[in-house]
Amino acid sequence: MSSMELYIAIAIMAVVNLLTRIFPFVFFAKNDLPKSMEFIEKFFPATIMTILVFYTLKDIDFSLYPYGVKEIGGIVFTALLHLTLKNYLVSIFLGTIFYMALVQYF
Repeated sequence: MSSMELYIAIAIMAVVNLLTRIFPFVFFAKNDLPKSMEFIEKFFPATIMTILVFYTLKDIDFSLYPYGVKEIGGIVFTALLHLTLKNYLVSIFLGTIFYMALVQYF
């Protein structure tokens, strides 16, 4: 693949990505949200948090040192952040940073 083809592919991917992000705002600007979208808006963040917890714990062997302490610490920290701040984005972002610090430095 030549450099020109790479640039064209990147430009096409950028435009498609931009269109997929703009489409909901344009499509739902004048209409009320459908019930299915309201359901997703309400329950999707909690679903994502649950998936992240299971993904974090899926390969942990709790019978070997460090017994999953770092992962459990990251989950508890993230849960405490969410209970105090009530913001999914901040909880996920800071919880990830906390977990990465535990993995890298301890």
